[in-house]
Amino acid sequence: MRDQVPGPASAALQAANAHSQLRQEDTPSSSSDVLYPVVSCSIFASSISSAAERVRAILQQEEVGDRKCPLLFIQLNELLSTPAGLEWKETARWIKFEEKVEDGGERWSMPHIPALPLHSLFELRTCLQKGTVLLDLDAHSVKEIIGTWETCHPTRTFLSMSFQLRNRFKKKLPPGAEVANVMVGEVDFLKKPFTVFVRLREVVALGSLTEVAFPSRFLFILLGPHAKVKAYHEIGRAMATLLTDELFQRVALQAKNQEDIIAGIDVFLDELTVLPPGKWDASARIPPPSCLPSPHKRYPGGRSWKSHCNGSTAAAEDRPGLGHPHFSEELERTGRLFGGLVRDIRRKAPWYRSDFSDALHIQCLSAVLYIYLATVTNAITFGGMLGDATANMQGVLESFLGTAFAGSIFCLFSGQPLTILSSTGPVLVFERLLFSFSEDYSLDYLEFRLWIGLWVAFFGLVLVATEASHLVQYFTRFTEEGFCALISLIFIYDSLKKMLSLAEAFPINWHYRTDDGCPPWPSDSGCPHPWPLSSCSLPASPQPPAAPAWLSRAQCLSRGGQLLGASCQYVPDIALLSFLLFGGTFLCCTALKHFKSSRYFPTGLRKLVSDFSIILAILIFCAIDVALGLETPKLLVPSELKPTNPTRGWIVLPFGANPWWVCLAAAVPAVLVTILIFMDQQITAVILNRKEYKLKKGAGFHLDLLCVSLLMIITSVTGLPWYVSATVISLAHMDSLRKESTTSAPGEQPEFLGIREQRLTGLAVFILTGVSVFMAPILKYVPMPVLYGVFLHMGVVALNSIQFTDRVRLLLMPAKHQPDLLYLRHVPLRRVHLFTFIQVLCLAVLWVLKSTVAAIIFPVMLLALVGIRKGLECIFSLHDLSWLDSIMPETGRKEAEGKLPRKHEKEESDTEEVGDVLGAVLFCCCCSHGCFGAEAEPGLGVQLRAAASAARRGR
Repeated sequence: MRDQVPGPASAALQAANAHSQLRQEDTPSSSSDVLYPVVSCSIFASSISSAAERVRAILQQEEVGDRKCPLLFIQLNELLSTPAGLEWKETARWIKFEEKVEDGGERWSMPHIPALPLHSLFELRTCLQKGTVLLDLDAHSVKEIIGTWETCHPTRTFLSMSFQLRNRFKKKLPPGAEVANVMVGEVDFLKKPFTVFVRLREVVALGSLTEVAFPSRFLFILLGPHAKVKAYHEIGRAMATLLTDELFQRVALQAKNQEDIIAGIDVFLDELTVLPPGKWDASARIPPPSCLPSPHKRYPGGRSWKSHCNGSTAAAEDRPGLGHPHFSEELERTGRLFGGLVRDIRRKAPWYRSDFSDALHIQCLSAVLYIYLATVTNAITFGGMLGDATANMQGVLESFLGTAFAGSIFCLFSGQPLTILSSTGPVLVFERLLFSFSEDYSLDYLEFRLWIGLWVAFFGLVLVATEASHLVQYFTRFTEEGFCALISLIFIYDSLKKMLSLAEAFPINWHYRTDDGCPPWPSDSGCPHPWPLSSCSLPASPQPPAAPAWLSRAQCLSRGGQLLGASCQYVPDIALLSFLLFGGTFLCCTALKHFKSSRYFPTGLRKLVSDFSIILAILIFCAIDVALGLETPKLLVPSELKPTNPTRGWIVLPFGANPWWVCLAAAVPAVLVTILIFMDQQITAVILNRKEYKLKKGAGFHLDLLCVSLLMIITSVTGLPWYVSATVISLAHMDSLRKESTTSAPGEQPEFLGIREQRLTGLAVFILTGVSVFMAPILKYVPMPVLYGVFLHMGVVALNSIQFTDRVRLLLMPAKHQPDLLYLRHVPLRRVHLFTFIQVLCLAVLWVLKSTVAAIIFPVMLLALVGIRKGLECIFSLHDLSWLDSIMPETGRKEAEGKLPRKHEKEESDTEEVGDVLGAVLFCCCCSHGCFGAEAEPGLGVQLRAAASAARRGR
């Protein structure tokens, strides 16, 4: 039987036979001899076990060496009996989750979290403790590892090399991945188990030992006599699962001896969670979670409060701890005039060349088309509203040219080129008020606006020189979410308002009937009542009809008649079709965007469809509109380069139309515009530069503000609209440039790698916007309802991206149905609702101010959000705010850090009080039950309290 075992099996069995003879006295004779480890987290031991101390020392050595931990592919091979003899067969594999070979051997199971018997882990620990552990073995083949040359048969291998090359599973592994081989089996000639764990000094390609052609690092072999059902199989699964744990893998890579390996197992057991056998189905396969905790949180001895986060497990390690506000390097004050601007330029200059080369990717093409259509729609929408508000002093053409010019300049020289400039709702409100004021007091609107723009540019330069962007640190999540929610709701509201206006322009005639007839005689009075159809005029006939009859529309037209009246050419389907295009585009955008997480089609195709989701949705519904042939409202682009209002020119003169004092009086409204521009620009910049976006090239708050200020001069002189960062479109731009890992383990979500930071997509978008004047024959086929659906999609996506939306949903959920969010574990629900209610109230006030005549103080209210957030510290504790929001920067760092020790001192005093109370309770209980007999000492309670204090000191 042994001679029939192919290649490495024979060598392994020969080595096992020799090893069993040498170590017969040291190996336990039965499973009853298994030594179970003392749990290192025992309440009778110190708070940090010796195993944890050893693991911590190992990991500290790893940090010094800066050795990366490669991804491991683990394959479990079992020695099974076949008609031809013993044969090694692959029964399971792991990358991060387990996949089993289903019955029949032709199908892999779905990836799942491995559920291990607790006994198998203890057996594995004993195997490694009593078996052979070879670390840094210098071997280059299976023969050298086993040490038996004569019995190896290289022609009898596990898998053919051609199968390895054809294996598509290799695409799931990133470059640099390594392999761990786990081999278990039962044999007749061994009386006691034979175990060996090998770590190779250098990774070695072991031929066709595994199904993927990657070099091997670890090898675990367990052979022994017949045991309980699947005992060796479960130990092999335990070893493979242990190797998938990143913490144990780091220990195994750095271990110096056998005790280090055992310490790694003990730390793994410390973190083990046991499920009771009667409370769940052991055969059930637990699906992989959508988010895994960071391994940095699991380092032994780590303080739990250092890694708490604002509701997101994935971002735990990036969040500052309680009392430790995060100070961005971009916002540190230099104390010199224009010091922050100089640092921004020095920071961004080395990346300038790569800002263009990094755009050479097909994903950027999708982003350009998507953002271009959104920008064109936004320019037409705001251009039309500006024309209505300013008597066409600024119209659609000025909006196109201003967007193209200001956006191109900003993308070329700004600190954050992913920002998209656009006209915004607050700026539009100010323009409307300014025009009304100019009409009321007989002032020239464009000249007055020119001086306001010059003053705003001056104030902006002063803010840049004095490093006022340092104040951005006070824009916490409370302020960011309030502003982002407002802009998102404006997008949603405007898209719905536009669709309702289409319904008014093309009303639905609910009494329309296609069978309505018309009299067979001419009528000049239009449609006779109560018929909705007009009369039909037939050609002159020498003989009238035999009898008076009403003709249907079809009969009327078939006899050469003519429909007369206003409603004769009425098409009742335009409004309905517009709403279908609107809703269909929104749903299609959402569905195609999430298509990459579906189970249909290959991964590459799903990702491609997701990247081009917006463009595909627009093309699909444009094709539907063309196929139906109804006259739905289309995108209209101006085709001539001339001002919308013929009374104005392209250059605004500073003097001549208004009194001389207007240039000085313009400084007053310029202050409000400066506040608005500063808040709008910097809040958007803060949102785009969040740490969760993993930007590599840094921000440029001072440089961005300088570009916007200088553009205010140019747009004011030329009479073009003012431009500032558009929050929703900028977020859509960022979302369209997300980078994700191309290789992911089965069951694992693709890892978010960051944003494709470059300048070319924004530059291409604004250049295309400028030349859209010459693309009118093509753009006229795009229905406006389709673009309004894209607007709705952008607003909903931006609104769902903030935590505020999740907390609003919690208001409508019973506590038992609420999701397991981290901040709900640490903050009482009523405090969460109170914080959300305050945010909703602030949002309602902002909306009312935006929509009424009080909109002139809207910029001041935006600034007041920072003051309101500061006042929340009187209502909420710093602990609650650290979970719901973030800690605002204090006057001194020591004051913020000083809050933690006081909290620990309070906890220590609380512990002492609990100890005293516990001692008294124990004394009373024992006395009441006669534990100490009738002669109990009256000072026993004091002794118990003293013992409790000694125990605290021991801990």
